[in-house]
Amino acid sequence: MKLGELEFWLITDGTFRLDGGAMFGVIPKPMWERVAPPDERNRILMAMNSLLIRAAGKWILIETGAGDKWDAKRTEIYSFDGAPRLPDKLVTHGVPPEQIDIVINTHLHFDHCGWNTRLVNAEAIPLFPNARYMVQRAEFEHAQSPTDRDRASYFLENFMPMQKSGQWHLLEGDTEVVPGLDLIRVPGHNRDMMCVRLTGGGKTVFFTADLIPTAAHVPYPWIMGYDLYPLTTLENKQKWIPQAVRGEWLVIFGHEARTPCGYLTEQKGKFVLEPVQLDA
Repeated sequence: MKLGELEFWLITDGTFRLDGGAMFGVIPKPMWERVAPPDERNRILMAMNSLLIRAAGKWILIETGAGDKWDAKRTEIYSFDGAPRLPDKLVTHGVPPEQIDIVINTHLHFDHCGWNTRLVNAEAIPLFPNARYMVQRAEFEHAQSPTDRDRASYFLENFMPMQKSGQWHLLEGDTEVVPGLDLIRVPGHNRDMMCVRLTGGGKTVFFTADLIPTAAHVPYPWIMGYDLYPLTTLENKQKWIPQAVRGEWLVIFGHEARTPCGYLTEQKGKFVLEPVQLDA
């Protein structure tokens, strides 16, 4: 899709599964299972969506999925699907990892930054050797010493190798990366997660990351049990969803596998997604 001089592609690192109860928090299972059917282990299907962007003469990647640094036990727990994964899809688009100029992690949970690195002789090294990596400074600091509640979401091998290589560019609040690409700090899921807004050609695209992880999470109270600050998530949904409706923004969900993007409209007091199919 083109937005003036900016162009982007929606790609994915495939799918995985997480517990449906954790994904929907206080929402009763008889309600959420109608829109997100669980498997026999109560897990729902989720994608790991990324954006490949061409802007200002640079190749920019938003999110890097879960990577492949997983043992058999965790692969089975999360039910990661097989190849092709994100690096292969970048090559298919004619942009091998060496050509990526900027990598942006909305936050550093394992399913958003796994391909930041790859293993070479059992050592994690940056997959994108020529890129600047971007994340909020406070998120990077928290990821190194998380709480007992969110410790399972962070793996040092996904983000510390870039500290050694000097590739981190740590952000302090909202940032315009290049014209038409804004990173917006939107706390709730954790303290310093970001959403991404693309603008150009009179159009706007809003990548929700984990503010609205799937299309099923559009209703205001449908908030993940994983969120550290659920009432802040609620406030931010109440802020950004109406803006997306009024502005006719294309919304892209960070984890939606079936209908990853579309336009939100308000009908009889409810927000309804009108799905859009983007070219691969």
